Amino acid sequence: MFLRKTIAVVASAAALSVGLVGTAEAAPRTLTYNSSGAGEFQAAVDRGAQVWNNSVVNVRLVKVTGAANITVTVDNQWPRAYVTSLGRGRWVMGRQAVNEGHDTTRISSHEFGHLLGLPDRRTGLCTDLMSGASAGTSCKNPNPNTREKAEVEANFRTAVTVGPSTYVDAA
Repeated sequence: MFLRKTIAVVASAAALSVGLVGTAEAAPRTLTYNSSGAGEFQAAVDRGAQVWNNSVVNVRLVKVTGAANITVTVDNQWPRAYVTSLGRGRWVMGRQAVNEGHDTTRISSHEFGHLLGLPDRRTGLCTDLMSGASAGTSCKNPNPNTREKAEVEANFRTAVTVGPSTYVDAA
């Protein structure tokens, strides 16, 4: 009798396990980024990537040292992103914005937002990550709002087409 009950429990557990596997959500899309050209801002770039990894589930940003979907560099101009397609391109950490007092993690998270399919929205609101520099230098919020998160989730849930774009975040 004990043996039959054990077999029944194991069989039920196996059936449940198969059911769970069949209903599991798709794995997040992994995008690689290389920040070796970001100079003194590599830690800020990593924090910006982590903000997105903590905010959405359909895409993951993973740091690599070789070829990558996203390349990050630095120069003395304004931050800007060059998007070739969804999740592909490069962005530049501009020292001009940093020197004027803009938060490096917010800049990083904002620029990654462009590669994740978000446009600039110059609302002036600190709660809007994609408001960029229009929120002023006192804004230190690096987190996407609910709308921005939902847009990125939708972009990576389906095959969204994002054409080539350039975003220059000058004030």
